[in-house]
Amino acid sequence: MSSSGSGAYGQKNRLRAPRAVLQAFLIVMSVVWLVPLVGAVLSAFRNEQELRNNGVISIPRALTFDNFKSAFEQGEMGRKFFNTFFILIPALVLILLFSSLVGFACTRFSGRFNVAFLVIFTAGNLMPQQVIFQPVFQIFKRIPWPDFFSDTDTGNLLGTKIGVILIHVAFQTGFCTFVMSNYMKTLPKELNEAAFVDGASVNKQFWSIVLPLCRPALAALATLEFTWLYNDFFWGSVMLQQGAEKPITSSIAQLSGAFSTQDSLVAAASVIIAIPTITIYFLLQKQFIGGLTLGANKG
Repeated sequence: MSSSGSGAYGQKNRLRAPRAVLQAFLIVMSVVWLVPLVGAVLSAFRNEQELRNNGVISIPRALTFDNFKSAFEQGEMGRKFFNTFFILIPALVLILLFSSLVGFACTRFSGRFNVAFLVIFTAGNLMPQQVIFQPVFQIFKRIPWPDFFSDTDTGNLLGTKIGVILIHVAFQTGFCTFVMSNYMKTLPKELNEAAFVDGASVNKQFWSIVLPLCRPALAALATLEFTWLYNDFFWGSVMLQQGAEKPITSSIAQLSGAFSTQDSLVAAASVIIAIPTITIYFLLQKQFIGGLTLGANKG
């Protein structure tokens, strides 16, 4: 009895040391990641002269909200927030819809080319976007498209928000399809078989049975995709030629001058831009973690 008890006690002691090291490492990394955020917030609430004299990591002598007002106006953030969400919301809905449909078809119906389809959809995310920028640019330049949502109609897809939406859908659907198909594999096929016996159509099986069960995965993907699409700078900069049509991420570049930059304004703009992603994460935090961990111990 005593030997078994001492053995269990020794095993607990052996487990405590690695766990303590891991916790210490996580604490240090959390502090390292929080330092830039804290520096940005402190810089946003102080005037430029004090920031230059005292540095980023220092307690402000007086708090001011003037930087936020100036950054919002000079960066034209109101118009660019509209541009961003005009692109983000339809792109996000289409990405989740298409990936769910493809995942449903590949996991619920046996087919010779199911694996090939999944590989094709996933492979689209492995290609660096900068590599195919020039072909996409030329293709969009040759596709006629009247842009009713822009002040400057170019007559083609280049320079339109619709074109940026199509690019995001094309690039992000592959990753989401991979995640949705793996998640749908954990759902028992007997649900669809029972529904089929009861006379439910394929359409009803998807919308009424499978899709509601995929809410954790959809919430996790919605959080990730919202962050990625919202923070996109590359496609929004190269495809949207007019400054008034560009997304919110271009506001920081607009506040950075060629010869001098007001760091307090840039910090204020960064804080304003970060608010939507932080809000979405906290609202969907439980679903996000559940979607990433659910089914992790299933074979």
